[in-house]
Amino acid sequence: MRIGLLGTGNVARALAHGWSAAGHDVLLGSRRPGERTDLALPVGSLSEAAAHAEVLVNATPGTVSVELLHSIGAPALAGIPLIDVGVGLSDDFVELSHPNSSLGERIQDAFPLTPVVKTLCTMDSMVMIAPGDLDGPSTVFLSGDDAEAKRTTGRLLTDLGWPPSSQLDIGGIRTARGQEHFALLFMGIAGGLGSHTFNINVVARPAV
Repeated sequence: MRIGLLGTGNVARALAHGWSAAGHDVLLGSRRPGERTDLALPVGSLSEAAAHAEVLVNATPGTVSVELLHSIGAPALAGIPLIDVGVGLSDDFVELSHPNSSLGERIQDAFPLTPVVKTLCTMDSMVMIAPGDLDGPSTVFLSGDDAEAKRTTGRLLTDLGWPPSSQLDIGGIRTARGQEHFALLFMGIAGGLGSHTFNINVVARPAV
């Protein structure tokens, strides 16, 4: 698939490498593409990444994501599944910028013709593309209102190493706030472990 990734930070680069290795055609989108020639990945403008995409990924800072998407324009985004991995956090990582909602919901409200799927925001970039490196299975969550966009996202997660058994659909886009609000607990766990490279696993009671 042609995947456009908005952003050129650690998350966008990791996902681009992961999907490129799986055979997908990736393009990173930057506000200043001329300054990002050192990434060993194809880079264009935000609008070029959107035009390239069969699937678009928001990997921009959650505090500015909606603004950046507006700069591309709703018509250019209409009908393109958008995988949102962003979280809005303060500079000191102790407060959420959307404490009573979520970035995923804000994007879906602002762009109703763009099906949004929230995923991969409960882990660091290394776990996103190499879940098999952890000491056991773990869980990746999906939130969104569009069933086909979720199926597409699920296939792309599988290409990163997440088998269907590790993918948990937790409901509509409103449930994205649960994923994003985990960021505060994530920071606490990271402090306790002394590492950001970990994940959680949902363990259910055995069926009777």
